[in-house]
Amino acid sequence: QVQLVESGGGSVQAGGSLRLSCAASGRTFSSYVVEWFRQAPGKEHEFVAAISWNFGSTFYADSVKGRFTISRDNAKKTVFLQMNGLKPEDTAVYYCALNGVVVRTWSGMDYWGKGTLVTVSS
Repeated sequence: QVQLVESGGGSVQAGGSLRLSCAASGRTFSSYVVEWFRQAPGKEHEFVAAISWNFGSTFYADSVKGRFTISRDNAKKTVFLQMNGLKPEDTAVYYCALNGVVVRTWSGMDYWGKGTLVTVSS
């Protein structure tokens, strides 16, 4: 089993920044992908960003490209999501999830965290 724990959420004003963390523990894979998703009230889970653990390849949703940066710390088994230039429409519960390949779909992931709330006020 793999456990994923998100942290770093909070409330900020528009234009502000937050840094989310996703700490992984338990069984590890030789190569895997960590993806961030978000779910706004009344909406489906939306892909945000992904990073491949071995090569560090990154992928972003168009809505966050240029504002969000995903990175990893191999030694700490932690993935980060630096969010700059936050907008009210970024308000959501943010989740990290793990899989063997990049899929960009919530249901396609193998493991999920419980989420951390980000609220952006105008």
